[in-house]
Amino acid sequence: MTLVMPILLPFLTGVAALLAWDRRPVQRALSVLGAAGLLGAGLALLASVWRAGVQTLPVGNWPAPFGITLSADLFSAIMVVLTGLIGLAVAVYSLGSVDPDRERFGYYPLLHILLMGVCGAFLTGDLFNLYVWFEVMLITSFVLMTLGGERTQLEGGVKYVALNLMASALFLAGVGVLYGVTGALNMADVAQRLRGVEQPGLVAAIALLFLVAFGIKAALFPLFFWLPASYHTPPVPVTALFSGLLTKVGVYALVRVFTQVFAHDLGAVQPLILVVAGLTMVTGVLGAVAQTEMRRLLSFHIVSQIGYLLMGLGLRTPLALAGTVFFMAHVILAKAALFLVSGIVHRLQGTSDLKKLGGLYRTQPVLTVLFLLPALSLAGLPPLSGFFAKLALVRAGLEAGEFAVVAVALGVSMLTLFSMTKIWNEAFWKPSPEEDGTTAGRCPTVLWLPLGLLAALTVVLGLAAGPLFALSLRAAEQLIRG
Repeated sequence: MTLVMPILLPFLTGVAALLAWDRRPVQRALSVLGAAGLLGAGLALLASVWRAGVQTLPVGNWPAPFGITLSADLFSAIMVVLTGLIGLAVAVYSLGSVDPDRERFGYYPLLHILLMGVCGAFLTGDLFNLYVWFEVMLITSFVLMTLGGERTQLEGGVKYVALNLMASALFLAGVGVLYGVTGALNMADVAQRLRGVEQPGLVAAIALLFLVAFGIKAALFPLFFWLPASYHTPPVPVTALFSGLLTKVGVYALVRVFTQVFAHDLGAVQPLILVVAGLTMVTGVLGAVAQTEMRRLLSFHIVSQIGYLLMGLGLRTPLALAGTVFFMAHVILAKAALFLVSGIVHRLQGTSDLKKLGGLYRTQPVLTVLFLLPALSLAGLPPLSGFFAKLALVRAGLEAGEFAVVAVALGVSMLTLFSMTKIWNEAFWKPSPEEDGTTAGRCPTVLWLPLGLLAALTVVLGLAAGPLFALSLRAAEQLIRG
């Protein structure tokens, strides 16, 4: 049951919220309880995998590779825990930030069906069902992005769904070709059969097809432009959920496929991954530096940080993959926290335009601290989580002799610090543009709780880096062993 519960709980929560369609207080309570239950289910799954090793469940008692198989190793269990954590933070934050109209039109059911899709993608053991869960996420995320019908939302939603539909088509084509070559869809079985394929060029071509498909969903260079054009348009809790989880599912799929399915030498594909990682870092951070709107700036940083995750996959050593796993946890917490900060700033000042902000460090000292913790962590300053995540990747790059990508990673880290300093100078440090220093609104207490939790976790992740990185290293070893 530990494998099924992370999928079943959000599904039941979504159904229960639908049945309570006309009772908003009931929907709100169900949402928080369901998200807390998902977090508990994730922790139980992680404990089970830690004790007993990789867990598998043939659904309907159909033996692999013929039936649908659910599978969880440490990496997927960690991702389910992070999904529950971000889901709970967003569910609580939504209580004070989502307007009644969106709540009446199905916000909470959609939120939990999306969480179900994310968990399903992390726990599936075969490629076709990974495609199915991607489609569940695409449908629900598109509706969440456009819920409310504002012009900017619809424009962003069209760009979002168009590019992701293209990715889905490429993914399905890759699955079809791979099935034609191997006659299987179960990931472990496909990996075994690919070893007998005597056409390395064909295998590399299929791998490239998956790289492009998942690269669009993960917002890799040069396929990322849909993300900063759309992620700043929906309500802040939706953006925080998307930034924390959706692109990370794309990276998860890349890691899973290129360590489990295409586990052998991929020739030119492997160095290509490193090149794309470096370009993703650079273009993302340069886009962020050029922005003056807080959420657009943070959206470009999603792209930049994805490059670090891909760097670990490109190096593909135990240390590098452990760095990717640890970096994944760090960046999910830090990015979600920064988007929640942007929501509170907008609530207090009535705008997210950095040129129109100022003086927050004097009027909002708590918010200042809660911004600095994830911001400095994102830049990689010790003793916060980002420092140890980047340190592992840099060490792995040096050990592998990939000095160019290491230099890019260090340079991008400096530019990340510069862009975080830009937010600090414009929104917090400079005098307020308003002569009387008054704010545009008040912030409900319920908004501070999830932000405080996520900001504190960026500190905890850094202070407990030793045992947590040991967990990441064990997860990486499982990935390499397949």
